[in-house]
Amino acid sequence: MGGFFGVASKKDCILELFYGVDYHSHLGTRRGGMAAHGEGGFCRAIHNIENSPFRTKFERDVEEMEGNLGIGCISDYEPQPLLIQSHLGSFAITTVGKINNLDELLRKAYEDGHSHFQEMSGGQINATELVASLICRKASFVEGIRYAQDMIDGSLTLMLMTKDGLYAARDKYGRTPVVVGKKEDGYCVSFESFAYINLGYTDYKELGPAEIVYITPEHVETVAQPGEKMRICSFLWVYYGYPTSSYEGVNVEAMRYKCGSMLAKRDGDSVHPDIVAGVPDSGIAHAVGYSNESGIPYARPFIKYTPTWPRSFMPQNQSQRNLIARMKLIPVKELIVDKKLLLIDDSIVRGTQLRETTEFLYKSGAKEVHVRPACPPLVYGCKYLNFSRSKSDMELITRRMIRDMEGEDCSDQVLEEYTDPDSCRYAKMIEAIRKQQNFTTLRYHRLDDLIASIGIEPCKLCTYCFNGKE
Repeated sequence: MGGFFGVASKKDCILELFYGVDYHSHLGTRRGGMAAHGEGGFCRAIHNIENSPFRTKFERDVEEMEGNLGIGCISDYEPQPLLIQSHLGSFAITTVGKINNLDELLRKAYEDGHSHFQEMSGGQINATELVASLICRKASFVEGIRYAQDMIDGSLTLMLMTKDGLYAARDKYGRTPVVVGKKEDGYCVSFESFAYINLGYTDYKELGPAEIVYITPEHVETVAQPGEKMRICSFLWVYYGYPTSSYEGVNVEAMRYKCGSMLAKRDGDSVHPDIVAGVPDSGIAHAVGYSNESGIPYARPFIKYTPTWPRSFMPQNQSQRNLIARMKLIPVKELIVDKKLLLIDDSIVRGTQLRETTEFLYKSGAKEVHVRPACPPLVYGCKYLNFSRSKSDMELITRRMIRDMEGEDCSDQVLEEYTDPDSCRYAKMIEAIRKQQNFTTLRYHRLDDLIASIGIEPCKLCTYCFNGKE
């Protein structure tokens, strides 16, 4: 996915910018960047963070950069922020989102006279550069941002820095969050609401869908009013969000406790494990909620090795990701041998990692392994945030099971039945996954329970990956 942080301060902001961006390291694995503006004009630094944490790569830049305005990002894909010179003036820009119609927009840009874009490795263009070109087609930044969001199929949340202030724009349907913090000498803008707490900021406002604000060290001005329709990603609470963050007033950790509690209520007296465990890190809070509700002890039969394997370090290559997922988790055999385990993970995407974890637990002496994913089955690849990294729906374990049962050609109507937890087809799919994964039992979180766990109006949540509905 990715995340960003920005500061507009009456004094030098580089150190705050550095720490604020670093607090978003759980959201991306590939690139980190900071840009600032001060008396010397614009400055910028971008580094590859695939093999080292953001903090270690930017320590020298913090000493060399200066400015009272700054933006920075953690990115899963393109290098950013970018520095742009245009008829609107010089600016820096960073984006979070996904552009599904990139080729179409690129072709239109060439037809309209745009001569070239910088080519990245792999022959791809920088999507943030394309966004900047769309913005520059209009007479003002606000018009340009609105135009870019209207033209893009997918999602687009962004921050833009001029020499005088920052523009922050939340995605047209609010799929990702943007929050503003305030203190005596300025303001900050953040993807994650917790990122500014230790920097002395307090909550100022959370942007609504499509809202655009202009921020200087002295004030925050709404320059484009929020829209009425919201579709914030429900997976933010399940997996991506950091436990101390809140979205739309709902804390991530508290939501995960509710999620686990509802999983336990659905199980009732149907299973009798010795311990409840969460797959580190995102499964832990769900497991605590399950344990609190059921009265079954919570324990940690494996521990994540954090000194050199932080959550954020995950290569793009899937085989390397699988290896590192195994390397991170160290078993505690005393809590596994002859035990019946109930294991909660945030989700099952391809099934590879959880199957290997289950096999490892059996080899380590576990009697039973009951699995409770903290979200419904993922039946559709994400169209908006790329959270599952799946290049095709057929990479999803659910779709492979459906293909085996229905053949290559499966109608939308039949596919919809597989998303209904009360249907026979759903039950057959779950049983097929259970057998293939060698779980003792398998029960997914229901979509209606997930929505209740979050606690905001269902119409404001994006649940496309679970039910295929926009």
